[in-house]
Amino acid sequence: MPGLPSQQRTSGLRAPGPDGSPGGVSADTSGADPARGLMDSFGRRATDLRISLIDKCNLRCTYCMPAEGLPWLSKDQLLSAEEIRRLVHIGVNTLGVRELRLTGGEPLVRADLVDIIAALRADHPELPIAMTTNAIGLERKAAALAEAGLTRVNISLDSVHRETFAQLTRRDSLDKVLIGVEAAAAAGLTPLKINAVLMRGINDVHAADLLAWSIERGFELRFIEQMPLDGDQQWNKEGTISAAETRELLSARFVLTPTPENRDGAPAERFDVYPLGTSADAIRGGLAGEPLGRVGVIASVTEPFCADCRRTRLTAEGRVMSCLFSNEEFDLMHLLRNPATTDSEIAQAWAEAMWLKPAAHGTDRPGFDLASFHRPDRSMSAIGG
Repeated sequence: MPGLPSQQRTSGLRAPGPDGSPGGVSADTSGADPARGLMDSFGRRATDLRISLIDKCNLRCTYCMPAEGLPWLSKDQLLSAEEIRRLVHIGVNTLGVRELRLTGGEPLVRADLVDIIAALRADHPELPIAMTTNAIGLERKAAALAEAGLTRVNISLDSVHRETFAQLTRRDSLDKVLIGVEAAAAAGLTPLKINAVLMRGINDVHAADLLAWSIERGFELRFIEQMPLDGDQQWNKEGTISAAETRELLSARFVLTPTPENRDGAPAERFDVYPLGTSADAIRGGLAGEPLGRVGVIASVTEPFCADCRRTRLTAEGRVMSCLFSNEEFDLMHLLRNPATTDSEIAQAWAEAMWLKPAAHGTDRPGFDLASFHRPDRSMSAIGG
């Protein structure tokens, strides 16, 4: 921590667990150096910052939270607009952050969302600022968000079949989402990406329908394997629709061919999509014409990409989560709210938190069936996407 010689430095930032339990013992963070950015002990450097603006959400997706919802944070427990602005400033100007994603919960629920984005854009004219949203209410804010400086949106949409959507989200709100999607596209919040989670026996049979719908509108669909981050804690690996199964479901109606570009740390493996019957030789020889569109598959469970992870997350109450599946959180809020704390001290604390990032899936190697894996205590909505 600031004030200690580097060789003696240990992390004292571990936040208490959701039940108030102690945050754990200190660990050596002497290798952390803000001058090298948010580097961890495995040599990975986080440049993609994801900040949760709020934990509240107006849907109750089965893979995310219980039907009754969760205990929400009070307003004074959330990062304020100025605290968010300060953290982004430190991340970009000191720690090498190059991309920003605003998440929730549902960020549109936050009343000062437009003001937050306008302030961030004023501070960082060239920074890509994306937002993940369920699009409910987006039609009322899309134009203002674009004018404020939001670059683009990812919209969570697991089905365009009304009954299936209602079953997955526990809300009959598909029409509201579709209106929000149209408003985002009209406002220029593009390239617009659609995020979908396939659930066995519910929407997996509609995977190709959702891809066709996305391609027709010029959107890039991304299928995300269901992860052990559901509030009901019903997840199991056997019930997960794998990336391989997803590709097989889509291949019943389309031809997929991997795109040639380097993923460069991106979580999605991307594929060009061609009409069914297009030959591989025609695609390789450039005789198949332009693809219909593209689709991405994020295989967090079955084909993990932890070795090239470049993300750092801040929860809505100002805690660093170096790994989505880690039970360790590192509190920056008490530093932010201490008037004596300097930006350099916050940068040092943040760098120390990231130095302790685990190798994979919150443990020493990838795999959710390992004895060392312990599923996170908090659901996705409480962590931030």
